[in-house]
Amino acid sequence: MLDSLRLFAKSWMGKILGAFLLVGLAGFGINNVITDLGGSTVARVGDEEVSSRDFLRAYRGQLNQIAQQIGSMPTLEQAESFGVPSLVLQSLAQEAALDGLAHRMGLGVSEQKLSEFLREDPNFSGTLGTFDPAVFQQVLQQNGMSESEYFEDQADSARRQQLALSLFGDTSLPPTAAQMLNRYIADQRTVDFFVISDTNVPMPPVPTEEELAAYLAEHQAEYRTVETRQVQLLALSPASLAATKTISDEAVAAEYERTKDSLTTIERRNIQQAVLASPEQAALFEAGAASGRPFADVVAEAGLTVTDLGTRGQAEITDATLAEAAFSLPAGGYRVISGVAGPRVVHVQTIEAGGQTSLEEAREQIRENLALAEARKEIAEVLDQVEELRAAFRPLSEIAERFGLELYEVGVTQSGAELAVIASLPESERPRVVQSIFAAQEGNLTPAISLGANNNIWFDLEAIEPARDQTLDEVRDAVVAAITAERINAAIATEAQAAVDRLKAGEPLADVAASLSVFPQLSPPFNRGGAEGTSVDGLVAAAAFDGGPDHHGMAINQAGETVVFQVVEAVPAEGPLNPQTSASLENEVRVGLFGDFVSAVRDEAGLRVNEQALQQALTLSTAQ
Repeated sequence: MLDSLRLFAKSWMGKILGAFLLVGLAGFGINNVITDLGGSTVARVGDEEVSSRDFLRAYRGQLNQIAQQIGSMPTLEQAESFGVPSLVLQSLAQEAALDGLAHRMGLGVSEQKLSEFLREDPNFSGTLGTFDPAVFQQVLQQNGMSESEYFEDQADSARRQQLALSLFGDTSLPPTAAQMLNRYIADQRTVDFFVISDTNVPMPPVPTEEELAAYLAEHQAEYRTVETRQVQLLALSPASLAATKTISDEAVAAEYERTKDSLTTIERRNIQQAVLASPEQAALFEAGAASGRPFADVVAEAGLTVTDLGTRGQAEITDATLAEAAFSLPAGGYRVISGVAGPRVVHVQTIEAGGQTSLEEAREQIRENLALAEARKEIAEVLDQVEELRAAFRPLSEIAERFGLELYEVGVTQSGAELAVIASLPESERPRVVQSIFAAQEGNLTPAISLGANNNIWFDLEAIEPARDQTLDEVRDAVVAAITAERINAAIATEAQAAVDRLKAGEPLADVAASLSVFPQLSPPFNRGGAEGTSVDGLVAAAAFDGGPDHHGMAINQAGETVVFQVVEAVPAEGPLNPQTSASLENEVRVGLFGDFVSAVRDEAGLRVNEQALQQALTLSTAQ
């Protein structure tokens, strides 16, 4: 009995059930208030602490992931209903438990190794695919981390990885399991099949009014409008105010004369590169460059793939060796240089010469810059005037006309997709505007929504169209189509089942297909993923593998086709499991064992939660 339970616990279903139990138990255990923890400590696992800052960072990261899935930032109540606080706390507690064990075992990581992690992290790569310090600082700022915190997190992660690899790195898949999995993955089948469609069944009669009304009553939840709020919106930012400015040609010409010495265009080059796999390839390109052979001819002979790095100025290239080589070559020239991964060849495809910019080339940019400069000088005063007019209950239409600003009239739903008409409103800020619109009441003055320095949005709620059931007259065509589709699908299913019964009785599939005026087809051999390019996809394949070598049946594929099939050949897999698949499955085994180990370490260390600090952190995350 215990062996069965252990096997179930390591199965996918067991892991899923375990995850739900973990969330449930976390919810019960999180209410213990511990008074001996510091005010900035959310929890303690053994001697390791989980700070409010660490909790907030992980909690906000989890909320951002949920927001990407549901389309809006979840409220505190929604996050708690999803179990986010408990999940985040349990995850951090497990990491803290492992950190404590790693420290007790004396595990560490060198500064050189941390530097390697930093430079290999794709999150910090620039446009050329190499480490970019500016990107590194930007990512840290976005995540609210300092450099020391980043390296500390990386060191902790490296120590945890050492633990995992040292304890479970050599775990292998049992031979019997590998053989069974290989049979499941690589067995092949071939089927005769045909497809039954709406052309093979009679068209159902047009539904009556009574049938339409009855169907709508039964499926009313599918025929509802969503709440829509009609609003007028006004956006004020330096860019929107600049759009109202008229800059004369004389002013543009004067500004050009004043700044023309600084209006220069840098030389830019379209650069390509290819990594060379051997000294022979390097010699081939060096000989080609010396003899003047076209770059494309040498690439074709070497059989390489070329990477286009785009058109760049020399200062835009962070790789000094690459920049020096690219800007020393003529158009069409190429040269072999060294690289981290070995030698590579650099090719300059085209050259855009630099020089002084003419008035015509700079005219529009100068006009935009002058308008933006004027707007920045005036925006504080305009903002004050707008607020004064709002306080006097003047409508947004009047305010927009007074300052020449664009007024947007939009019907907004909870998705906020309609706000895309406001170019100055970032997509990430739409949830805030939607939340304010749906919290407003008709007739009440609404405050400005600040989206950052000198970027504000005001709205007037004009009308609320509540969600409601749609009438039959509004959705008649859709209901007729739905009923017709249901009846056709039912007729197809009946016909397909009759065809399967005839196959079961021993009638040849070709005769059954001929009686339905369809042509039988022979599939290519396929595994459980189906035969690409045919009606036998993964769903049909699953049905075909649901019986023995003489199995027959029916299935509906992802395209909605009803497929009747009969297995004509079953070929069992031979040989060992694919090495890549075997490695992946062994990794899953290691993950399962490591998860059990981590839970045991955490339970032994003991988890203590500071409920007051936790609630303060959650409140702070909502306020920000």
